Amino acid sequence: MNWLSLLGVDAFIARWRANVIEGAIAAEDRLELARLEWQDQKRRLTTLVVLGLSLAVLTVVTLTVLSIALMVHFWDTPQRLTVAWSVAGTWLVIWAGLLIGLIVTLRKVGNPFALTRNELAQDWRALKERL
Repeated sequence: MNWLSLLGVDAFIARWRANVIEGAIAAEDRLELARLEWQDQKRRLTTLVVLGLSLAVLTVVTLTVLSIALMVHFWDTPQRLTVAWSVAGTWLVIWAGLLIGLIVTLRKVGNPFALTRNELAQDWRALKERL
C-alpha cells in the first residue's frame, strides 16, 4: 500500500518534481543565452579596442602631418595654404570616420546582456504570478 498516494502527497511531489525539471531546463536555456551574448559582447569590445587604438594612432599621424604640412609643404609658393589644408582635411575626414565607427560601437556596447535580462525579468514576473 502506497501511503504517499493515499495522503495525496504523491501528486504534490510529482508537481514539485515537474517544476524543478522545468526550472532546470529554463536555467540551462538562460545560461546558453548569456554565453551567446557574452561572445557578442567580446566581439564588440574587441572592435572597440581596435577602433580606439586606430583612432589614437591616426590622431598622432594627423597632428604630425598637419605640422609638417603647415611648415614645409609649398612654403615658398602662393599655393602653400591650399595644399597644406587639403592634406590636413583628408586626414581629418579619415579621423572623423574612425570616430563615428568608435561612437557606433560604444552605443552597442552600452547595453550588454539585454536579452538575458529581459528573459530573466519575464521569468520573475511569471513566477510571481504563480505565487
